[in-house]
Amino acid sequence: MIKTVKQILADRDAIDRHKKEKKPGLLKLVGANISLTYTGLQAMGISDNEMVGTSLDHNTPGGASFKTGALTDAKSLGDPLQANSQTLPDWDQAFLNDQIDGVLLVAGDSHETVQEKIKEIHTIFPADPNHSSVTVVTTITGDVRPGAESGHEHFGFLDGVSNPLIKGFDPVVPGPAPIDGRNIITGYASKEVPDWTGDGSFLVFRYLFQKVPEFNTFLQQNALKADPITSQALAPADGADLLGARLVGRAPIEIAPFHDDPALGNDTRNRNGFDFTNEFRDNNKCPWAAHIRRTNPRSDSLRQPGSSIDNRRIMRRGIAFGPELTPAEQASNSTQEGRGLLFACYQADISTAFQFIQKLWANNKNFPFIGADISPGFTPGLDPLIGQNNTDPNARVTTGYDPLTANDPDQKPLGPMPTFIVPRGGGYFFTPSIKLLREFGSHVTSS
Repeated sequence: MIKTVKQILADRDAIDRHKKEKKPGLLKLVGANISLTYTGLQAMGISDNEMVGTSLDHNTPGGASFKTGALTDAKSLGDPLQANSQTLPDWDQAFLNDQIDGVLLVAGDSHETVQEKIKEIHTIFPADPNHSSVTVVTTITGDVRPGAESGHEHFGFLDGVSNPLIKGFDPVVPGPAPIDGRNIITGYASKEVPDWTGDGSFLVFRYLFQKVPEFNTFLQQNALKADPITSQALAPADGADLLGARLVGRAPIEIAPFHDDPALGNDTRNRNGFDFTNEFRDNNKCPWAAHIRRTNPRSDSLRQPGSSIDNRRIMRRGIAFGPELTPAEQASNSTQEGRGLLFACYQADISTAFQFIQKLWANNKNFPFIGADISPGFTPGLDPLIGQNNTDPNARVTTGYDPLTANDPDQKPLGPMPTFIVPRGGGYFFTPSIKLLREFGSHVTSS
């Protein structure tokens, strides 16, 4: 039922051949994977004692985060809280109870292919609660956006560009150096021979809704006025596009800082070939607070002696969900339909990777700690997209957005900005290896 890495690599090669031969349509491909929460592992018969000394050890920060779960962690991540609660996030009801033991991910070339796989799974785990050990808590459907927007998230930016390369697994291309697989794969943290959790990975899932009309309106209302190169007036649409690119950090603006370069955006070999070297005090090309510089600061991380970025890297596997913008939404500049990103990322340790990125980079107005070099009291601000603060409604400000004033210590911050991305659920899961899944089966049988 679960697709192996060997099968996935074979599928990838088949897709490459299909593209090179310029054959019509898509290959019929489908795959499934399963991940378990802490309570899910307990249901499988795995005790706390069996987790001690492994990647799941609750005495370690990463293991403790996994055990307490995403619901408990939501407040410290900055997720908006319910009006009548000091602890519960404003999430959808399905995610507000500790009743999710696992998640089953099914992906394919079409809805029909995916549904066929789901029917196959239902023969193993019948949907009827009276005849199955599995109860479906919720089902969420993602979809590739249509036409030229394929691969783009709903704000219109190409997604998944900066995933890390793995040593010995991925071909080397310009950009950040490949990282050791033990930063993504569990069981190898301090030894060459893995513990029984080896070849697994922690999955963080976030159910993120995007307020697209509001984002577009904000860009239009705050559109940059002048071309950074010629100082000539920009058309309103061009000024809005440039502001959006600088808030996100896309074009990529580090290589094409002031004008979009579609050819570079489609160049999978070279579009990631930058690392902010020699730009510790330079906010001009890519703002310090820009989303991609916040979530993957590259050489910016060297500001802190002894710091390393490799253990902060995550393998992102998100997909868009929800319909395209409707005419009514475009006319009203107000979100009326649910759409966003099913954010998923894999790492060997939740605390040193996802949590660190969200809490200490995206939500930290001082990161990358450039203030003392610019002016006393200067702060770059929050990540304009995912930066959160559920205690201060005025915290969502950012700097460096206008290249004409980007390095001016007296520049006026942009904001407070509205919230453009709203978390509505999530979960922390452990994705076991195929070998471990088989051992789980024998463990339950013998218990």
